[in-house]
Amino acid sequence: MQELTHKLRLRNYDEASIQAVIESLIDEGLQSDNRFAEQYARTRIEKGYGPVRIRQELRERGISDSLISHYLEMNGPDWTARAVQAREKRFGRALPGEYSEQAKQARFLQQRGFTTEQILKIIKAGDE
Repeated sequence: MQELTHKLRLRNYDEASIQAVIESLIDEGLQSDNRFAEQYARTRIEKGYGPVRIRQELRERGISDSLISHYLEMNGPDWTARAVQAREKRFGRALPGEYSEQAKQARFLQQRGFTTEQILKIIKAGDE
């Protein structure tokens, strides 16, 4: 809803008209933060982004923390597997051996929004 409001303001609509349109869309079931959060989270997960980044992006779009948590379990069992997929897509299957390569891959995963714990699980697996 926040994003839609912002776009209408950019087009110089007055506040009363914006609120009327948004209320109408909500009443007709055409605007739902619930559906938006679900779809946005799913799309970003499929593109290889982690829970930290997705949570931040949803907050920026005005989605409540409770709704975000509903669709985005930070400690879900598949986040480490998602981080492995993102790393392998970018760097290949071989785990990094040298510290500089580990750091490079860790920075990539951090920018993608994976937690330090998730990153260390897969980067340090090459040290074992």
